Amino acid sequence: MNIRQELIEEISRLVPIDEREAESKLVTLALLNEAEELFDEGLVEHHVTASAFVVSERGMILHLHRRLGIWVQPGGHVDEGEKPAQAALRETLEETGLPVSLASPVEIFHVDVHPGPRGHTHYDVRYILTSPPVDPTPPPEESQEVFWFSYPEALERCEPSMRGAVRKLEAEMALRSLAD
Repeated sequence: MNIRQELIEEISRLVPIDEREAESKLVTLALLNEAEELFDEGLVEHHVTASAFVVSERGMILHLHRRLGIWVQPGGHVDEGEKPAQAALRETLEETGLPVSLASPVEIFHVDVHPGPRGHTHYDVRYILTSPPVDPTPPPEESQEVFWFSYPEALERCEPSMRGAVRKLEAEMALRSLAD
């Protein structure tokens, strides 16, 4: 199965947390079914990106985005030949320095469509990553404002458009802890 088909299947199974995610799911599926190029920001203004909700006993990670000046989860563009989940892992390591791994099951947890820098539109597929509860160590060229937040603190700090995703994450992590 190719990456496009995997994305379509995973996103089709998502149960949206709110109207924003429901709309994002619909337009992302439309992009996946219609666009020739999905990932190359140099070729298309509308492209798929990947990001991660990094969790541990300490809560979740947010960082102050260098260009946008907003508190968000780590993530970025998908490189050629890379699967979105791999991009989420790579971008998280690059932006936070945290040793992370994909949470099980490995599947898209949330989807959001939003404006990106330079007039692009990002169709962001979001994964849950786990990390040991260690301090972030971002490299000097990345934002140094990377911290663990409790879910209530993250809700206060994050970009307002992320609040539904943070609520969904908090509920999911509570369910997983009950199952353990």
